[in-house]
Amino acid sequence: MDFAFSAADEVFRARARDWLAQRLEGPDAPFADLRRTARAALAVERRRDWERELGSGGWIGIGWQPGSLTRQVVWAEEYARAQAPAPLGVIGEHLLGPTLLHHGSRAQRERFLPGIATGAEIWCQGYSEPGAGSDLAAVRTSARRDGDGWLVSGQKTWTSLSRWADRCFVLARTEPGSHRHHGLSLLLLPMDQPGRVEVRPIRQLDGEAEFSEVFFDDARADDVLGRVGDGWRVAMTLLAFERGVGMLGRQIGYARELAVVLAEAARTGAAADPVVREQLTRQWADLQVIRCNALRTLGTAEPGTAAVAKLLWGGWHQRLGELGVRVLGPAGALAPGQFASDTYELTEAQHALLFSRADTIYGGSDQIQRNLIAERVLGLPREPRPARTD
Repeated sequence: MDFAFSAADEVFRARARDWLAQRLEGPDAPFADLRRTARAALAVERRRDWERELGSGGWIGIGWQPGSLTRQVVWAEEYARAQAPAPLGVIGEHLLGPTLLHHGSRAQRERFLPGIATGAEIWCQGYSEPGAGSDLAAVRTSARRDGDGWLVSGQKTWTSLSRWADRCFVLARTEPGSHRHHGLSLLLLPMDQPGRVEVRPIRQLDGEAEFSEVFFDDARADDVLGRVGDGWRVAMTLLAFERGVGMLGRQIGYARELAVVLAEAARTGAAADPVVREQLTRQWADLQVIRCNALRTLGTAEPGTAAVAKLLWGGWHQRLGELGVRVLGPAGALAPGQFASDTYELTEAQHALLFSRADTIYGGSDQIQRNLIAERVLGLPREPRPARTD
């Protein structure tokens, strides 16, 4: 299997690396203050500027063009290598954009894609609800016809970036009395609807609030993506884009995190412990497996591919978070600064430990991923579901 990039890909890599370096590296770089910024709650307005900078450079929507797979990989790798800030527009670019190209009308593509491509509009995803997280088909948010549009009512939760989003795509039940996968539609609505859209931040273990609960009270949506009642199929198309080539960029970030843990283990003397040394070696070996699996499945649509990838990296990152604090010894339990009234400071290792608790839950829990592999790949009987009581 040939994992090499073409000469044209390497030219593209050099251009991407140079562009990123000019803007992020060195004290005089215009966005040097954003380098290594990972938390969504930090420097949001500066990151909006960065999103527009990416748009002006033509780096948003690389994967929207046919035959661009290797360029997507190159960009993801160079972006991670440059320690660039987590982009605010990731949901619009990597989830909604490709879905618009598959299911959107020409008018919808002309209306929404430019805002994503220029970094002018940030999107969030209205999927999970209380009681309908991993079991997405249990959504209760509803929408009723109102002239040419829809009025949406209900609650979504764990909605990433919703505090800063301009628009949201919402999976809602548009057919009264429908159940499970039937009678759903994917609606597109603006977030700036005072009194109709309310965002309540959810405080995390690390003191940040990167995602929120969102409440809709007759919020206006003028667009349905795909056909009315065909929302489940459209939603599954969108989720298929969720893990894509970004895993290769993520792997470079993971390699950097592992290198930090290795350095700390050497500094503290924890590497002299044979158990810790074995764990560090296993983390390195498992990371090579994650990368090879991502390359092997690049561009494929085989059932279970995304589920396997999620199981691999979710558990790996969680174990690294635990190991990163363990090699610090007693110091790993101490906060580096004074506690504030609403948040507190953490070291990078402590932040990784706490945030990685969510890695095996968000985007589909490990249990759901194993069910998908068992049922869709191995052909095992479906897991029994409790009888409806409504």
